[in-house]
Amino acid sequence: MSSLHIVSKEEAVSHVKSNDRVFTQGAAMTPNVLIAELSERYKALKNVEILQMHTEGHAAFTQAPYNESFRINSCFVGKNVRDAVNAINGDYIPVFLSEVHLLFKHQILPLDVALIQVSTPDKHGYCSLGTSVDVTLAAIETAKTVIAQINPNVPRTHGDGIIHINQIDYAIEVDTPIHTSTIGVPSPIEEQIGKYVASLVDDGATLQMGIGNIPNAALSNLYNHKKLGIHTEMFSDGILPLVEKGIITGENKVVKQGKIVTCFAMGSQRLYDFIDDNPVVHFKAASYTNDTQIIRRNPKVTAINSAIEIDLTGQVCADTIGAYQYSGVGGQMDFIRGASLSEGGKAIIAIPSSTAKGVSKIVPFLKEGAGVTTTRAHVHFVVTEYGIVDLFGKNLKQRAKALIDISHPDARPMLEEAAFQRFGKVF
Repeated sequence: MSSLHIVSKEEAVSHVKSNDRVFTQGAAMTPNVLIAELSERYKALKNVEILQMHTEGHAAFTQAPYNESFRINSCFVGKNVRDAVNAINGDYIPVFLSEVHLLFKHQILPLDVALIQVSTPDKHGYCSLGTSVDVTLAAIETAKTVIAQINPNVPRTHGDGIIHINQIDYAIEVDTPIHTSTIGVPSPIEEQIGKYVASLVDDGATLQMGIGNIPNAALSNLYNHKKLGIHTEMFSDGILPLVEKGIITGENKVVKQGKIVTCFAMGSQRLYDFIDDNPVVHFKAASYTNDTQIIRRNPKVTAINSAIEIDLTGQVCADTIGAYQYSGVGGQMDFIRGASLSEGGKAIIAIPSSTAKGVSKIVPFLKEGAGVTTTRAHVHFVVTEYGIVDLFGKNLKQRAKALIDISHPDARPMLEEAAFQRFGKVF
């Protein structure tokens, strides 16, 4: 067994050269020590591309004077890089999470360096990628140089996120907590939406959900359900009570029966303690978790996703505010399609009827420049605090009427007028 090449953080990032493309692991596993140290080398570098998914923590390389030497190219946009992605030296790649690995493997975006964070190696020399396997495995397999921060606080997770120290070229040692997030308290509106969503979940269903108050509100209304399973892109603390109460068992699943399957997780330290060395939880590459052909094999797949706005024909924008890139395509389409094709499956878009400022999220037309994350042909269930509609099989006029019925009452006159101007009488 080889030994890790432990170096200082300064030496570690010295292996990044001008014109390199550098991948950084994301979510709770963002290697912030390496990223910060790399940013400090801006005077010695030029034209370094940072390629990433959603990351946590400070991203100095996006700010002056560091951004004179670095530019960001993101496959999913988080708060810490949002303005930089929308600025002149940043950009966004529209891509399904299930296909990001192909950009590396097919050398469409060949990687020079991968910056990652892993657990301490076990007695056999294996480290864990912790709570973020997603596209990191493909990055490690294809990058010319792999630089890791070894952190004893990284949970050892089961599944595919295990790499040998031979795959790491240079490593630094850190002892810092990984990123956590807390569950917010659902508002009365979010609680009502959660109740409606929960009413669509059948016993024995396989769930996919994101992070946020609406998914958590839905999960908190599932305590009378039975034999639920999890096959998802990510999960957070909301599933823990359901596991503890024996509601999530995975016994009806076809793919990895009895296992909670995910490609990343983000939550509290309690969540990470649950994940640590837990053989029930399997972390897989996103190319697996988000593969529509795999998703659809499970019974009653129920996919719970959100949106920024929905037009009267059912087009869903979930990643831009007009032309402003807010987040990313991510895995919404992967799971919307997988759920729709699953036997007894349900694809759900759950949103408040209006924003906190009172702007309707159901609109006559998507904003100019907005991206269509999920097409109107793929959308089935839409849920607001005013009810549930199923758009599958409905024509354009019927869709408009259905969506107006669950819109905010203050917006209905405007929407009815817009529907009349576009379609004629729909009521």
